[in-house]
Amino acid sequence: MTASRRHVLHALGLLPVAALLVGCGFQLRQAGDYAFKTLYGNFSATSPLGVELRRNLLGTGRIDLWTDAKQMLKADAILDILGEDRQQVIVGMNASGQIREMQLRLRVRFRLRTPQGVELIESVELYQQRDLSFSETAALSKEIEMGMMYRDMQTDIVQQIMRRLSAVKARPVPAPKS
Repeated sequence: MTASRRHVLHALGLLPVAALLVGCGFQLRQAGDYAFKTLYGNFSATSPLGVELRRNLLGTGRIDLWTDAKQMLKADAILDILGEDRQQVIVGMNASGQIREMQLRLRVRFRLRTPQGVELIESVELYQQRDLSFSETAALSKEIEMGMMYRDMQTDIVQQIMRRLSAVKARPVPAPKS
């Protein structure tokens, strides 16, 4: 069998696989559709979480992110980061009292509201944790690994926040009571 004939038969063999993928409804995840066009970000733009959140919000191309407090009342929605807590908890020690295992924890609390005070997402706490084995002889590399784990947890939490923001549906603004 010649090489060109083998390539043709191989291509014909892959044709049903391609047809199966097209027919099954497979589709890559799209950027979320948001119920608001302008968002006031009430979070620190210098914290690692704030930087990543800002990058993700601006990366959608569908949201104008405002950080100037004067624009807060003009925004369609306000994202408040109520708290960010990073913890290192010792969970294992050897007989001589040296740390052998740690648990890294990241908690983020946030809410989404309108400038009128209507809560679109009530206060939510997102929590991530990772286990880290520790060795005194490799302390520098474990410090680097710890930083990578915190970044990984932070990315997971930012993605969860983005999914929750895209799940918000537009609500009619109630008329003020007289």
